[in-house]
Amino acid sequence: MSITQETRQTRSGAERAVSAVWAEGLVKTFGTHRAVDGIDLDVRPGEVFGVLGPNGAGKTTTMRMLATLLKIDAGRAEIFGVDVATNPHVIRQLVGVTGQYASVDENLTARENLWLFGRLQGIGSGEAKGIATDLLGRFGLEEAANKPISQFSGGMRRRLDLAASLITRPPLIFLDEPTTGLDPRTRGQMWDTIRGLVADGCTVLLTTQYLDEADQLADRIAVIDHGVKVAEGTPDELKTTVGDSALQVVLAVPGETREASDIVRRVLGVEPVLSPEQGRLTAPLSQADLAADVLIALRTAGVSVASVSVDKPSLDEVFLALTGHETDEKNDNTEETR
Repeated sequence: MSITQETRQTRSGAERAVSAVWAEGLVKTFGTHRAVDGIDLDVRPGEVFGVLGPNGAGKTTTMRMLATLLKIDAGRAEIFGVDVATNPHVIRQLVGVTGQYASVDENLTARENLWLFGRLQGIGSGEAKGIATDLLGRFGLEEAANKPISQFSGGMRRRLDLAASLITRPPLIFLDEPTTGLDPRTRGQMWDTIRGLVADGCTVLLTTQYLDEADQLADRIAVIDHGVKVAEGTPDELKTTVGDSALQVVLAVPGETREASDIVRRVLGVEPVLSPEQGRLTAPLSQADLAADVLIALRTAGVSVASVSVDKPSLDEVFLALTGHETDEKNDNTEETR
């Protein structure tokens, strides 16, 4: 099957341009649990596409199916027009995968690891050495090239793992929560590395549970929760679904959340999103000055306010509005959490 064909047909027979990643109705079950439940994706060449969701949402399972690491139970998927289920060996030549945990050998140096990965992928010894040297330079690991991985920091391991996925220079990179556990400075370095990959012509499919990461990097975002895609769009498009502005009220007494919610609903005519443990309410505002009406109503009712802010909505508000919970909440009994 050629990857240069310009159009494909969807299940309904409609023509579409060839995408870097195209999936229709993806399903994966583990026993009685439906970890991925009919997800559609369309990733354009040359973009960073974010898949955003909490732990256990189905992000990693979706990526593993696309990378041929898990069998697709139902639905279809293509990488640059190549069917994932019927052409797994071709898919593996088109994709580089960086998982949540570094896959490097602790007993080898950084240079030896990259050389070994190159040899395992059929590259000659001399060429593999040259590629290793080039990648060590690109990822700022020259000084640590001959140190064993056991002496590497978490951020250095992640950069080396990403470098290993680029040995064959694949056009598509899957990054599964690449900055999990990294400190803010190292996260920023990884973000710059990802931007560099796109500038070099790569397409990136990025899974993350960090809202700021999706906002910083992704051209478009699919929000996934409980195995279902609940929204998709650019960060700005998703934010506008919440409103032009967002009112956030933190109560002095968290136990008054329900009463405050009733007041916000009555004054604004919208359903606020609640975080009862923090005593926080978030609601969209069609006009920023309506915040004053809410505060007056709260004061009249004797509800004490610790703080209030009116801002443009963030992806936090979007995710809360779409799912009713935050991205750091756990969803147990899934393949990802196991």
